[in-house]
Amino acid sequence: MKTKCYRSATPAPLALNAVALIVQKYGGTSVADPERMRNVARHIAASKAEGNQLVIVVSAMGKATDNLMELARQVSSAPSGREMDMLLTTGERISMSLLCMALQDLSVEAMSFTGSQVGIITDTVHTRAKILEIKGDRVREALREGKVAVVAGFQGVSTSKEITTLGRGGSDTTAVALAAALKADVCEIYTDVTGVFTADPRIVSQARKLKHLEFDEMLEMAGAGSKVLALRSVEFARNHNVPIHVRSSFTWEQGTWITSEERKGEKNMEDPIISGVVHDAGDAKITVLGVPDQPGVSAALFEPLANANVNVDMIVQNTSTAGTTDISFTLPKTDVSIAEPIVQRIAKQVGAIGVTQDTNIAKISLVGAGMKSSPGIAAKMFRVLADNKVNIEMISTSTIRISVVVAAPMLEKAVRALHTAFNLDSGEEYSAPLPERK
Repeated sequence: MKTKCYRSATPAPLALNAVALIVQKYGGTSVADPERMRNVARHIAASKAEGNQLVIVVSAMGKATDNLMELARQVSSAPSGREMDMLLTTGERISMSLLCMALQDLSVEAMSFTGSQVGIITDTVHTRAKILEIKGDRVREALREGKVAVVAGFQGVSTSKEITTLGRGGSDTTAVALAAALKADVCEIYTDVTGVFTADPRIVSQARKLKHLEFDEMLEMAGAGSKVLALRSVEFARNHNVPIHVRSSFTWEQGTWITSEERKGEKNMEDPIISGVVHDAGDAKITVLGVPDQPGVSAALFEPLANANVNVDMIVQNTSTAGTTDISFTLPKTDVSIAEPIVQRIAKQVGAIGVTQDTNIAKISLVGAGMKSSPGIAAKMFRVLADNKVNIEMISTSTIRISVVVAAPMLEKAVRALHTAFNLDSGEEYSAPLPERK
């Protein structure tokens, strides 16, 4: 298996001897057991044999993180964030050590590093820390010595010298942030799918793999619920112009490239203007009823939520009637237990009538750079949903995205109808192995 020396649009100053510096990230399914670990090692060895410099980022094996979280729940009803971070980072340390052993058996010099050893400096928020800086001196030294550097993903060390984790998708963020800090030529994200698709193939059997996406399109897809890449990893890539190649560690075929460049030479007049239909069933909706329609109320509500690190997404405020209005917003279901007491407290303070919540919702989004110059996309989307008896509860838009909230039972019907209506069906059934739903 040969690996090409990919070059980014901007030459990489750190690439030594005109070879490519590649960061490769392998997800939990890619290293889930010893045979898969050896398979990954063989692929890395082949890449190294081509003369590439390699930095490898690994996730915990299979369901190791879930198992550790379950252990924590069995011994504590409310484990502290600090101790959870100390516990969960062991999963990636196991992966990095085993992968180095597998590489050494193939006569490939490799050296493992934890996030703190690499110098991944984060803020002080446990379980969802943000990267502030990457020093990377030990990785550069390993590369100069001709070694493969294997880095534990998902983790860092805070400015107060505590071990931290980066939250969901943290290994993606580690990989792209390292690629940015090291000025790598490309960041390859190996996962259990062969690329980014026009929809989830588990719902839309005729979903197509996309050859290329612009950073802004992938940002909107990740923000709308696509689980292929973590949102923060795409933000790093766009801010530092790091090309990303999403591909499968099971087939090694070419996947989806995500870059700053437009799809030159690939589009013709009949190509769809929508890149994908993205869904997210992990949100809930909270509504504050009868809020006094006066200045400062929204700030009083959303500032405490922000201070509690609650990730609010869509917000809708109804037209004022008799001096009051309703405010609805969506947030991850996992944040409801944190948000609800805050919202209840603020509702009483401002004199609202009450608070309701709905966890049986789903968000569906159309994403595509083509819609910037194509009027009527929203109208067509709403007509397709109406024809399929799907009621819209909330609407949110950006330049290249339209999102709606619908009842969760209508999710699959709505996604399939939109995928077909916007000419995204491939004409053949998707046949590759599919990952389990999370």
